Order: sequence, then C-alpha cells, then structure tokens
Amino acid sequence: MPTPILVLNCGSSSVKYQMIDVDTEEVLASGLIEKIGLAFGNLTHTTQGLLYRIDETIKDHTEALALVTRAFDLWGPSLSTVVAVGHRAVHGGERFRATTLITQDVIDGLTDLSELAPLHNPPGIAGIKAAQKMLPDIPHVAIFDTAFFSTLPPEAYTYAIDHDTAVKYHIRKYGFHGTSHSYVSKKAAQFMERDLEGFNQIVCHLGNGASISAVQGGVAVDTSMGLTPLAGLVMGTRSGDVDPGLFSYLQREAGMDSQEVDALLNKQSGLSGLADGSSDFRDLWDKIDAGDEHAQLAHDVYVHRLISYIGSYMAVLGRVDAIVFTAGVGENANRTRELIIARLNGLGVRLDPERNTPRNKVPTLISADDSSIAVLVVPTNEELAMARETFQVIN
Repeated sequence: MPTPILVLNCGSSSVKYQMIDVDTEEVLASGLIEKIGLAFGNLTHTTQGLLYRIDETIKDHTEALALVTRAFDLWGPSLSTVVAVGHRAVHGGERFRATTLITQDVIDGLTDLSELAPLHNPPGIAGIKAAQKMLPDIPHVAIFDTAFFSTLPPEAYTYAIDHDTAVKYHIRKYGFHGTSHSYVSKKAAQFMERDLEGFNQIVCHLGNGASISAVQGGVAVDTSMGLTPLAGLVMGTRSGDVDPGLFSYLQREAGMDSQEVDALLNKQSGLSGLADGSSDFRDLWDKIDAGDEHAQLAHDVYVHRLISYIGSYMAVLGRVDAIVFTAGVGENANRTRELIIARLNGLGVRLDPERNTPRNKVPTLISADDSSIAVLVVPTNEELAMARETFQVIN
C-alpha cells in the first residue's frame, strides 16, 4: 500500500506543496499557489504529467488551503489517502531541535518565536492552522530549518556580545536551510560510498538564498546564516555579512530608520543590488559576457565571499573529504563552480572540465581524479527529506 505524505511550505504570499509516497519516493502531485492577498492569485497543480491552473483572488492562507483541497478533488490524487502532513517551519529557536508532532503547545511556541523570524514564522503558522482545518483527522508535523544546526558547539553559535542581553533575547547563531544541508550531506556520503560518521564535508547551498555549512561526520559544526537568514554569503537580494555599524551609520547619515535599513539589506542588496537588479545567474552571465562591469563585480564579490567561508571551514574541520554544491545556482551554474574551484587550485582542488556540466540531475563527481578533495554536485530535495522526517515522527 502507498504511504502518501503531504508536504507544505507556506510563505507570506505563496504555498508550495507536494504529495509524496514515502515508500517509493514518487511525487504523486505537486503545486504552487502565488499572490495570496493580492488582487489576482493563481494555483498550478501537476499530477500524472498534466498541469492544471486556477486563477482567482486568494484572500489568505485559509482560502489558499481550501484551493489546494479543490485542486486535489478536481484532478487527484485523493487527499483521503494522505497519512500525515509535514510543514516547513523556518525558525525553531533553542526550543525545537528536532522534527516535532504539532500540538497547540507547538503552535504557541512558534508564535513566541515569530519575533526572531517575522517574515517566515507567521505565514507558516497560518498554513498549519488552515491545513489542520483541511485535514483534521491526521497528524501534522513541523520540520524546522534550524534543527540540523542545533548541534553547533558554543564557540560557533555564541556572539561576542553582553551575555545577559544574549540570554534574555535568545541572541545566537541558529542557521537555516538545515533540511537541505542534512539531506545533501547524507546523500553525498552515500554517493561516495563512505560511512557518514567518518566523512567531513563543506556543503554549499547556493540559491536565491544561500548558505554554507561545515559537516563533520554527519554533524553540523558551523554554518554561515546566523540569528536570521540575512547573515553569511552574498545572495540574490540579501547582502550577507556586513559591518554591524552599517545600521547606525545609515540611520545617522542617511536618515533611514531600522525598517528601511532592514529592507535595504534583505530586499535591495546582494547580487541584485550590485548588478542593477540582476539576481538570476543566467542574466548575470549574459551581462558579464557583454562586458557589464557591475555584473562582473557582483560575481567577483559573490565568489570571494564564498571562498572565504570555504577556507574558514577547511580550518574548522581540519580534514575535508568533499566540497558539495547544491540548490539552483550550485546545481546549474557550472561557470561559477569553475571559478570557485580555480581559487582552490593552490590547495590541490581541481575540476574535471568534462564532468563539470551545466546541469546535473543526479549526484555527480565533478573533480579531477588527482584532486586533493572530491567536488560534488548533489541535487537537493527538501520536500522528500521533509516527507521522510514526517513519516519517522508518526511511526
């Protein structure tokens, strides 16, 4: 008998979903709702190779989940076969360190943590409540982006600020994209036919949001994102690391308030801010090839920041068996991967140009045979990882 799990990822104006049979790992259906709360919303639903679409106003997440129900009723498969629902929860704070069965106490805890993730936790909570109304008779499970990084040692997660202030306001490094880093690190060790416990790797999750982690024997020991998903690498619209003094400087010199500075760093910075609005790597490379200096600088900064983290994590781990690229940019931007690894040639890390193809749909070794460290491309599958973790909790 199939064991379908419904996986939900609720954003502020969108809902992504998949129905996955955890026995066969087959995706039975997938869909996306966009523009929740705007004048014109839409749903796309794919099953058995066919794509369906609904266009209508979607007021809130309750209406969005009702639309999901309608899509399954119209085009299948039946939601009555679903045994559990897995929800992506971005910020679990210090309290939620593992995938958790959702109770009212858990919802209250997520609400309390919304101050740490004001853009992410509230829509997640709204999605949970709406899904519980939609499917009230089956278990609902929360999978936390931060859980994989709950293993960070104190020297990695502690900020050098006043201790009492940090404790009172729960200020520390939490890390994000944990579901992806966990899935990819396990997949990389499996692909290399190595025991996870003895395998050290640096995982580069490079998408519109980007993060990097140092994983020692399957356990995360450091990561680039921090208290919020703003820290670390250069991203599509997010700045990544900046001097903390930038906040007070812009408040003082530009008359910007904290919300304006926050919007600048989250939505108007990164590659888009440096390259005149270009954050898609295909557009970025087109501009670079056309001689655009802003695009070239944006890419140079992106690579420099990433190399700085890779070098740091090499030192943290002491021994590195693999550097792993994943997510949209990591899996597809082969020219960017080539430039990154070229900066590591002095350490004996080398690519094989023929292996470093633009798109890799399966785990692929792209390093040369004489490379001192294996370089891999491992496609991420956060939805499958969420479905697996949901199934483990309910069993």
